Order: sequence, then C-alpha cells, then structure tokens
Amino acid sequence: MKSIITLPASSEALAFDGEPSDAELDAIEREMPLIVAEVDLLDVEIALLDRPVTELDAQRLRRRRRRVLAARRDLTNRTAAQSGGAA
Repeated sequence: MKSIITLPASSEALAFDGEPSDAELDAIEREMPLIVAEVDLLDVEIALLDRPVTELDAQRLRRRRRRVLAARRDLTNRTAAQSGGAA
C-alpha cells in the first residue's frame, strides 16, 4: 500500500514551530479583560449548578454578566477606534 503525503501550500507552513506569533500574543493580551470576565461568570454559573439560587447568588450572577458585557463593549470600542471606525 502506498502512503499519500500532503505537502504544505507554502514554505511559511514549514516554519511553524507551534508557538503563537507576537501578533497573536498581542491580540490575546488585548482580549484578556474579556477572557477573565467570562471565566469569572463561568465560575459563578458552575457554583450554581447543584443548588437553589438565592437572591445573593442571583445578584452575583447579574454582576458577572454585566462585567462580561462591559468588557465586550470596551474591546469592541477599542478595536473600532484602532481601525478608524465608530462603534
């Protein structure tokens, strides 16, 4: 049986070492406030999976959701300002 070997479309694919580029690291750094806010929201949601939600729990959940929305808004506005558009 013959093996079929596919070759990369460009030599750039051969140079890939598995590490993120500087541009990708910068993008992650810009998105970090949103990532942290989403992780905090997920932590609260996981904590509430196996118990009844009290008023205090509902308040914590609402606060985390607002934080995620604010982080998304800030990221969108920052991205739009950098690209010259208006959000």
